[in-house]
This record gives sequence, structure tokens and C-alpha cells, in this order.
Amino acid sequence: MSEQKLKVTLVKSMSGRLKNHQASVRGLGLRKIRQSVVVDGTPENRGMINKANYMLKVEEV
Repeated sequence: MSEQKLKVTLVKSMSGRLKNHQASVRGLGLRKIRQSVVVDGTPENRGMINKANYMLKVEEV
């Protein structure tokens, strides 16, 4: 069974956000606005995405 992939794009600035939300976005590998990364759909990654979902756009790949 293959792991699902998610394309995550940062669409809002991280400045002025809660520190743990910033850490979640950084943990996903995002640094700049409009930068995208493809991550595995693991429970850990989904948790980080859910925490900062208002800053992110998520698509299934």
C-alpha cells in the first residue's frame, strides 16, 4: 500500500503568527510565500497541516 502524497503551499505570511504554528510550517519545509513542497500524508504531517491550515493550501498529488 503506497503512502498518499500532499502538495502543500504557503499562501499567507508567517510573521506575527503563534510560534508553534510557525514551527509547524517550518517543519513541513516551507520558508517563503508561494513555496510548495510535496510531503507524505502521514498523521504527523497532517497534524502540522491542520494546526496551520489558515496559512496553507493543500492538494492531493
